[in-house]
Amino acid sequence: MFCNQCEETARGCACTVSGVCGKDAETAGLHDVLIYLCAGIAARNLAAAGTEQERPEVGTFIATALFGTLTNVNFDRERLKHLIRKAIAIRDLLPSAGQDELEASTWTPKDDAEITAKAGAIASEAAIDDDIHSLRSLLLAGLKGLAAYYHHAAVLGYTDESVTEFIQRALIGRLRELSADELVGLTMECGSVGVRTLALLDRANTTTFGHPEITFVKTTVGDRAGILVTGHELGDLLQLLEQTRGSGIDVYTHGEMLPAHAYPAFKKYPQLVGNYGGAWWKQTEEFARFNGPVLVTTNCIVPPKETYRDRIFTTGAAGFPGIPHIGMSLDGRKDFSPLIERAKRASPPEPLESSGPELTTGCAHQAVGAIADSVVDAIKKGAIRRFVVMAGCDGRQPEREYYTEFAQALPKDTVILTAGCAKYRYNALDLGTIGGIPRVIDAGQCNDSYSLVAIAQQLAGAFGVGINDLPISYNIAWYEQKAVLVLLALLSLGVKDITLGPRLPGFLSPGVLNVLVEKFGLRKITTVDEDMARMVPAATAG
Repeated sequence: MFCNQCEETARGCACTVSGVCGKDAETAGLHDVLIYLCAGIAARNLAAAGTEQERPEVGTFIATALFGTLTNVNFDRERLKHLIRKAIAIRDLLPSAGQDELEASTWTPKDDAEITAKAGAIASEAAIDDDIHSLRSLLLAGLKGLAAYYHHAAVLGYTDESVTEFIQRALIGRLRELSADELVGLTMECGSVGVRTLALLDRANTTTFGHPEITFVKTTVGDRAGILVTGHELGDLLQLLEQTRGSGIDVYTHGEMLPAHAYPAFKKYPQLVGNYGGAWWKQTEEFARFNGPVLVTTNCIVPPKETYRDRIFTTGAAGFPGIPHIGMSLDGRKDFSPLIERAKRASPPEPLESSGPELTTGCAHQAVGAIADSVVDAIKKGAIRRFVVMAGCDGRQPEREYYTEFAQALPKDTVILTAGCAKYRYNALDLGTIGGIPRVIDAGQCNDSYSLVAIAQQLAGAFGVGINDLPISYNIAWYEQKAVLVLLALLSLGVKDITLGPRLPGFLSPGVLNVLVEKFGLRKITTVDEDMARMVPAATAG
């Protein structure tokens, strides 16, 4: 295998024996083959564009398939083989692309051995260290993030064929002999399409569940058994809450599901009692102590320990060998009765060391817009001197303590804008408020990153300046491919001087990195003191 798509990749280069995430070589190979076949489907489908043989639903299949290849999503080899066979069947229903045919449009394995051989060939090509391959890898990481966000919108019934058309066109472009400039163009286009897709997802969520409201969420535990929901799919949580009405079972959110508490649609369920635990990487400890069943709706699943393996379930894009998977019926319904029955036999959750302080969430663009006058007034009076965007992902490395230390060291006239699970490094700190405005403005999931863009645009409009002229600095933590897409989205909007960490992507060659540094001012974190002096000019820490 050769996998360097996430921040934890071995030695900052690539995982070549097994993934730090727990993915083995066979699973990695199946991911690679599925991506390869998606390009073949795309070539045939786009060749049929405008004819009766074009199949618009193919774009949604490709997005869902790509989502399953993200870090910590689908480890289930049998489900991946099923997707590969389905991809070949879909492709073969489409007409030939003619003279423009790709090998991926015609390759059909006779057996698993040929799939393994193809996976090995793809991995060998991935090991080539040059600028062209680096750009292809950067584009693929962005496409995976784009596909994931599109999938989240699509499951709520919100689609946009221009997005899936781009995904297909870009997948084909990765297999063409494109120049560096052409690949850079596709990558920047991926970022701009990402902005549209995040806006689509924002519309899907707010139309379906209402606009988030600034909300305080309990982290203490009750004396009843519960079900814990992690991942990102809000629709799954809503169905579970409907099915647990009057059951005597509590429901808790975990990780990126925390922002669900801020949506009006979820506030009517008294059994949604609070948030349990923190970011994805703590789940092996936290799931063991929860005692009840756990539902994993998307990324990020960590290979489960025996202490809770018999009470974890997956659904949607998530999968793991030997773990029960909750499917969906044709009418979109999911039957969560296996979790409910398992919860009836469970003990209440154990308190965690992090239990106690309430967490603030729901500071999305409309909620912040409602207090915009107060925010603008605070800026004009000097009460708020600077905003620091600390969005993105959390991870398990000790060096990520940097983000906690940075948040603690920020001057008291600064405000953190965040989205994603990176917030768990500082959202329980008592950072206080500025004139009633929280010093940690949590827009929600990484899926809600659009809110950060919208807030910045609101501020830019209020002061009549461009985004880069605002008193905003960017200190972003990344882990996987959704974060790469958010980075590309920011770059496409012209945002410069982004600080990224704790490590830069292993798939960036020196040549590609130099372009990002020279054109956009991208840089890696250093020390808290050095970065503070640069990002919060003339500040006195703490």
